[in-house]
Amino acid sequence: MSAGLDIARIAGLVGEPARAEILLALMAGHALTATELAQTANITKQTASAHLSRMLKAELLRVESQGRHRYFRLAGKDIAQLLEHLLGVAERTRSPAIRIGPRDAGMRKARICYDHLAGDLGVLMFDGLIAQGLLRIRDEVVEVTRAGQHHFGERGLDIDAMQGQRRSVCRRCLDWSVRRHHLAGSLGAALLTEVLRSNWARHSRGSRLITFTIQGESLFRQRYRS
Repeated sequence: MSAGLDIARIAGLVGEPARAEILLALMAGHALTATELAQTANITKQTASAHLSRMLKAELLRVESQGRHRYFRLAGKDIAQLLEHLLGVAERTRSPAIRIGPRDAGMRKARICYDHLAGDLGVLMFDGLIAQGLLRIRDEVVEVTRAGQHHFGERGLDIDAMQGQRRSVCRRCLDWSVRRHHLAGSLGAALLTEVLRSNWARHSRGSRLITFTIQGESLFRQRYRS
């Protein structure tokens, strides 16, 4: 099969509205059942099962059985990254007559991108880490500086252990709403976990929205100020 046909095949799978809703629901990072995904996409469970079967075959999704239930999730971070880029293109090319509602404003401010923080506050964090000399960009690659290793170590984040993983420690991810980069990779995921464990913000199951408390946002902005 040619590369063009491969692209068309994946585009056809992602582009169907109900399947797109299913994929976007899984961008929140949680594994969901067929029933939950059917409710999200506003379709019957039978229709959802047919869509899920096609996406499993195309390796866009993975499934795990636990007892009587089957839980679906994105097949990998590359799928999440693809969807994030598609959202950026969709946002850039949408009709100017379409009004952005309150929910969109919240998503623009802070949301989860598979397992790391995106939106205005995600970009603010990345900019702050660069400005504070904890990260640097060399030849388009994001690196933790020596000062950064010490700083994150004091916060209980073991950069050496992260470097021993197959996953990148730091990676830039283009934010579709801000059109600038936020931080992905093992460190990006660890920093979002830190925010949630500190109760600065909460992440509701089945949603990509990250909601900061007033105090949590203030502390977050202080920590990552440029």
